[in-house]
Amino acid sequence: MGLVVQKYGGSSVADAEGIKRVAKRIVDAKKNGHQVVVVVSAMGDTTDELIDLAEQVSPMPAGREFDMLLTAGERISMALLAMAIKNLGHEAQSFTGSQAGVITDSVHNKARIIDVTPGRIRTALDEGNIAIVAGFQGVSADSKDITTLGRGGSDTTAVALAAALDAEVCEIYTDVDGVFTADPRVVKKARKIDWISSEDMLELAASGSKVLLHRCVEYARRYNIPIHVRSSFSGLPGTWVSNENPQGDAQVEHAIISGVAHDVSEAKITVVGVPDKPGEAAAIFRAIADAEINIDMIVQNVSAASTGLTDISFTLPKAEGHKAIDALEKAKSAIGFDSLRYDDQIGKISLVGAGMKTNPGVTASFFQALSDAGVNIELISTSEIRISVVTRQDDVNEAVRAVHTAFGLDSDSDEAVVYGGTGR
Repeated sequence: MGLVVQKYGGSSVADAEGIKRVAKRIVDAKKNGHQVVVVVSAMGDTTDELIDLAEQVSPMPAGREFDMLLTAGERISMALLAMAIKNLGHEAQSFTGSQAGVITDSVHNKARIIDVTPGRIRTALDEGNIAIVAGFQGVSADSKDITTLGRGGSDTTAVALAAALDAEVCEIYTDVDGVFTADPRVVKKARKIDWISSEDMLELAASGSKVLLHRCVEYARRYNIPIHVRSSFSGLPGTWVSNENPQGDAQVEHAIISGVAHDVSEAKITVVGVPDKPGEAAAIFRAIADAEINIDMIVQNVSAASTGLTDISFTLPKAEGHKAIDALEKAKSAIGFDSLRYDDQIGKISLVGAGMKTNPGVTASFFQALSDAGVNIELISTSEIRISVVTRQDDVNEAVRAVHTAFGLDSDSDEAVVYGGTGR
């Protein structure tokens, strides 16, 4: 039996009973002969409560102090979990991200891991202990300040530790039984996937699937770490995410479609009246990049012959919307556009599957399903294994259900269960 990294989300350790239940599962893994490293998130809604508290004290808290505050949530979880494990007769040691050797860059609130030096974790394991690590956090290589990794940070911590420790698997425990063909809160007949390729999971995660975050899957694919997504509320087998199918050649033909994802956390900005000449788009997106904002879909209209002007639309996280508008307004005179339009009532629906690149008709069926559901399309973006469209936010749920049914993804068995109510 080898080393296993387990990660438990906030819904799994939301209260004392949840922590005790998780402790028992961890001890069971230890009894089965595994060395166990556990990464834990803050309890329940603790992080959101700390963010609300910070906003009450300061409308724009300093990044360094904000990170110091937010990391308190995971420290509470790790200490309580270590206590619960000791009550079950096993030794456990808790470590903050910095103590565990998670080294990051210096960007507060959304730092990236640049190295993991888990010397203290290895020592704890060699001494027969279970190691409990606070997720979502690390320490800056330059300033030595505490940093946080942003959304999905605990998942990324777990995969990074699994890679550094050469673990057999990284188990991500959540409040659903695995990865489903759609969000089970929206599509009651969503079907659990037994195995999905890292490539397909990356596209689903980037398109809004919340069970795993994009950074986590990207890290796992790079270091070839198998991920097993499971529920901490049941003993059912979950979903394996890996570069290669563990069944080998038993499943020669992959499913054409892996799933349908949706995202209502984005907004759309349209830059109106842009001169249609070289360098204009570069100037627009340089202004956005300098503001450290990530963008998603981009569409440029054909310029009007009479004016020589065009419109450029792109989507981005709602949380970054006003910052992007400010950045573009400052660059308006240099770029020479007429005006800006901002729309935060949009939603994105994505169809993902490696099989679609060799199956003609997928695109036509996708748009026909949306048409039959009366859903109007505003933007379209495609890759070899993904088709994404932007619609009105109010149409998203109906669109997801229509597409899911159209591609035969509905399950004939029991409805999918979200044990904790969040899908995380």
